[in-house]
Amino acid sequence: MQADFKKRSGPLYFLDLNAISPRSAREIEDVFATTSSEIRLIDGGIIGSPPKLQESGSWYRPSVPVSGPYRLDQAQPSGEHLASLLHVKHINDTIGAATGLKMCFASLSKGFTALAIQSFTSAQSLGVLPELKEHLLAYNPPAVTIAEKGLVSMCPKAYRWVREMEEIAATFEADGGFNPDESTFRSIARVYELVADGTELGKETTENRTRGKTAEDVALLMGEGIARRKEKTE
Repeated sequence: MQADFKKRSGPLYFLDLNAISPRSAREIEDVFATTSSEIRLIDGGIIGSPPKLQESGSWYRPSVPVSGPYRLDQAQPSGEHLASLLHVKHINDTIGAATGLKMCFASLSKGFTALAIQSFTSAQSLGVLPELKEHLLAYNPPAVTIAEKGLVSMCPKAYRWVREMEEIAATFEADGGFNPDESTFRSIARVYELVADGTELGKETTENRTRGKTAEDVALLMGEGIARRKEKTE
């Protein structure tokens, strides 16, 4: 690697946007620090949906918070352009801050979806799913809207979210100060693991959706997967 860097006219900026814990980001920083002084790590995350062209003709762009002692907009030759294009916002100079922000944000959105999976599946099993939705619409309308959107959209992504939930748990333990037995997200990881590996929902892809296109179907397929799992253990 050192020989390759001799050919460069400047340092290599490494922008990491994976959904990882601050601890993982710090471990990556340690590896680079012992590998080459010519690698400049930028800690980052992606918050929001993928970019898409809006009816107005403008592009919706997710937020890309970054942190660390180095700034992407100072990278040569085109870091400033790339930072603007990606909608990058440098929040502070600490490695782990941006990934931590991503983890805290994801915990509220994907954590709520995991609760919705369990709530809607249990209500389906009890035969009271219509009544659950009726009461949510009457007493907590935002919850049913967010729940239904999350249930439908998570199906093709559940397999990726397993590790992300474990990284959230690591964030809350290492940086939030919570004990492992207080961590709900290791259990939430198992919920998404069940979706991905134990139900027909795990076969869905973003480009080709056939099942799980409604909250009711998600609950139905979750129930069927749980029933099959139970049969195997009996």
